[in-house]
Amino acid sequence: MNYNKKTVCDIDIKGKKVLLRCDFNVPQDKVTGEITSDKRIVAALPTIRYLLDNGAAVIACSHLGKPAATFDSYVKKQVEKGKDPASVTEESWKKSLKKLTLAPIAKRLSELLGQEVIFAADVAGEDARAKAAALKGGEIMLLENTRFEKGETKNDPVFAQKLASLAEVYVSDAFGTVHRAHASTAGVAAYLPAVSGLLVAKELDVMGKALDEPKRPFVAVLGGAKVSDKIGVINNLLEKADTIIIGGGMAYTFAKAQGGEIGKSLLEADKMDYALEMIEKAKAKGVKLLLPTDTLAAKEFSADAQPATVDAMKIPEDMMGMDIGPETVKAFCAAVSGAGTIVWNGPMGVFEFPAFANGTKAMAKALAESGAVTIIGGGDSAAAAEQLGFADKITHISTGGGASLEFLEGLELPGVACLLDK
Repeated sequence: MNYNKKTVCDIDIKGKKVLLRCDFNVPQDKVTGEITSDKRIVAALPTIRYLLDNGAAVIACSHLGKPAATFDSYVKKQVEKGKDPASVTEESWKKSLKKLTLAPIAKRLSELLGQEVIFAADVAGEDARAKAAALKGGEIMLLENTRFEKGETKNDPVFAQKLASLAEVYVSDAFGTVHRAHASTAGVAAYLPAVSGLLVAKELDVMGKALDEPKRPFVAVLGGAKVSDKIGVINNLLEKADTIIIGGGMAYTFAKAQGGEIGKSLLEADKMDYALEMIEKAKAKGVKLLLPTDTLAAKEFSADAQPATVDAMKIPEDMMGMDIGPETVKAFCAAVSGAGTIVWNGPMGVFEFPAFANGTKAMAKALAESGAVTIIGGGDSAAAAEQLGFADKITHISTGGGASLEFLEGLELPGVACLLDK
């Protein structure tokens, strides 16, 4: 698909009401509701400030969590959790919604901007319509959680039109949601001229160039638990990369497929044929496919488990692989040291446990010191780079886990496809 999209800088926004889709799906303390990280709010500030400084009236919107938009859907969710439907009350449903209000986001955004953020008590109802109508250039308001409306996740055209009627222009700046065809991420573009914000524009530019015009050698580092999560990514990257490195839990399926013994390690038995197919495809295309030669294994999945270095193809039957081993670390780091472009998605092991974080830490360090254009595709690998202290040395860390994964797969992203082409 075409990633060369118009941005806020390409259109006149002075005096116009702008519906701005942000990603304010921030982590919160489960007890107090306090925001525990405002990184996603901070990431939206450049676009918000650009709009305000250029005289736009900003109507920001976002989802937060996965609220049940109707009482019936709430009952269904509770029953799935094992609750008796007779014990589920409307009061408990309303309490669940209260926990996912965007009111704390409006407060934090006000503090960061140094100006009032008007908060609407609904998404496109009476309060939102009245406040949007009164909004002037240089002012900003925030709508309530878009997922409080049942039409949001269904991309209902009636709700999309209602939401679009609040504004004159739509700006998409929530990269973490562009892979979803929801009313606020794609549907509204049918009723308003739609462009990207500065955050989405940067994601499309950096990741698009990495895939279409990479500085070579182009090395892709893939980790994480499941092969099934990365099937499309591996397939697409085999057409583009010079080297593909596979670590993490998914590597054990590749080992088993080649006749290895993997003990109690993660295995997707139904993906073994696919693993062999990818190995053959890499050979046919002249792409280096690097797999672990040794593994850090343990007898139990625990932070206190005693690590042991074993052959990646001979993991004892009472042990499970938890991280790549020292020889593999050396080989993987050597493979990225001379790269021109490196894309990384997925940790090399159970990095949450210090004893099994070395593979992921070494990979983050190798990327930071490589001198290459380095891109981390959101999710756990982004969290690992930040947690391990290498985030500031990476060229680009994507703000969207699922979106960046689908980007790497080469799939069409509904929230990007709907934007105006340059």
